[in-house]
Amino acid sequence: MTTIEMLEKALKQINNIGGVEASAVSSRDGLLICSTISKKQNADTFVAMSATMVGAAETATMELGKGIPDRIIVESRNGRIIGTGAGPKALLLVMTRPDAGLGLVLIEMEKAAQQIREILG
Repeated sequence: MTTIEMLEKALKQINNIGGVEASAVSSRDGLLICSTISKKQNADTFVAMSATMVGAAETATMELGKGIPDRIIVESRNGRIIGTGAGPKALLLVMTRPDAGLGLVLIEMEKAAQQIREILG
């Protein structure tokens, strides 16, 4: 199994959670590694902007002496974007509907982030 196939398998497990619309793995600087984002949505833009938000949150919390955040969550009427670190090289990004069970999504994201850390070394 290739690295991309292993990453896709981890993303598919997250996408099986009710309310999850899409997921992606990106580099910390916002380059797409792999995703489950449909063709009508722009995966490159999604990961670039999400990585920017995670980076800004990390900078802000470090400057305030609060350490590196475990995750960022952006909520709107139409859904959520959740980003978390997946090791020193990658981010795990998930898009959900507004009614998705946040607790379950976060638990599964932590599992997937650990898998991604191991896959990417």
